[in-house]
Amino acid sequence: MKRVVVGLSGGVDSSVAAYLLQQQGYEVIGLFMKNWHDDSVTISNECPWLEDSNDALLVAEKLGIPFQTVDLSEQYKEKIVDYMFNEYEKGRTPNPDVLCNREIKFDVFMKIALDLGADFVATGHYCRKGEIEVDGKSVYQLLSGADNNKDQSYFLCQLSQEQLSKALFPIGELTKPEVRKIASEMELITAEKRDSQGLCFIGKVRLPEFLQQKLQPKEGLIVQIDKNNPIYSQEVPETDSEEAYLEFKAQSLPYAPEMGKVVGKHQGAHYFTNGQRKGLNVGGTTEPLFVIATDVNTNTIYTGLGSEHPGLFKKALFVEKSEVHWIRQDLALKVGEKMEVMARIRYRQTLQKATLHQFEKGMYVSFEEPQSAITEGQFVSWHIGDELIGSGVIS
Repeated sequence: MKRVVVGLSGGVDSSVAAYLLQQQGYEVIGLFMKNWHDDSVTISNECPWLEDSNDALLVAEKLGIPFQTVDLSEQYKEKIVDYMFNEYEKGRTPNPDVLCNREIKFDVFMKIALDLGADFVATGHYCRKGEIEVDGKSVYQLLSGADNNKDQSYFLCQLSQEQLSKALFPIGELTKPEVRKIASEMELITAEKRDSQGLCFIGKVRLPEFLQQKLQPKEGLIVQIDKNNPIYSQEVPETDSEEAYLEFKAQSLPYAPEMGKVVGKHQGAHYFTNGQRKGLNVGGTTEPLFVIATDVNTNTIYTGLGSEHPGLFKKALFVEKSEVHWIRQDLALKVGEKMEVMARIRYRQTLQKATLHQFEKGMYVSFEEPQSAITEGQFVSWHIGDELIGSGVIS
């Protein structure tokens, strides 16, 4: 009997994952990860992890499986929270959920599970795992979940072959309504529970308030750039070098305050991200204002009017060499090679036609259609069919 440790989060997805594994004949152990206990930054006075760990315990009791709680808050603070503060300070927008999977669930947590004699670690992610043979060796595939509405493979885009080899995703073939139906048939307490929002395991946190613990508020200007500004009609440099052309397409535009008009003030450029429209508190515009760029050095936010403003769109992005990650290392590009893929630059974005171009200093991803709000610090993932084969941090 193979032993599986399930990350029971107190939600419906991991509850049903545990039940399905039990049905498949595995020896199942439930483990709840406590990743946060600084209640000064959660929004309400409800204590999400307490309620969640209670629900996880009740599910384990109902299924008759052993259950324990592990406190990973120290590692979480070091690997996720500190990283987030650093990234925001640099004016980048990190994705803590992708990191939490790479650094916590499938690393720290996985090691604890293997110490408990587990053969596998299972989570309630909506994605699937495949296995094929390449040159006589087993290669694991990360495949999208059967429920297109809920596919969560993007959040696992940084996993390695070793991590995937030990991972199980029991609900990957199901849709959310099917999962809820199983939970209510089994009378699991989580059957009707709403999906958790907010940071992976921290609960309901208001990001600006969370960031304000470390990043002090600092008043700066909000500048509006007109859509007809000459910066948007720059000539493409004449060059035979594909790399130079892609670099031009992926560049961040050099905005300066004198290019536009001051329309308001903000409390810190590092609280804002590209494409954001809430929280600017600038009234009286014909259309909503969107953040088109932030400059943490001068503490300036640049905005444009309307969702079609040219400052929101780019046709290419760059991933530094050290940040290019292949799940399918057998498909990795060599310098000078390119590959046609489908790609996305944020969770739930529809897959976009793109081409990967590998150069000495890193990889450019060029898109067939211009992409809105490409954001530094977020992850771009690339796919062939329903398989996610690699990803990288947008730089």
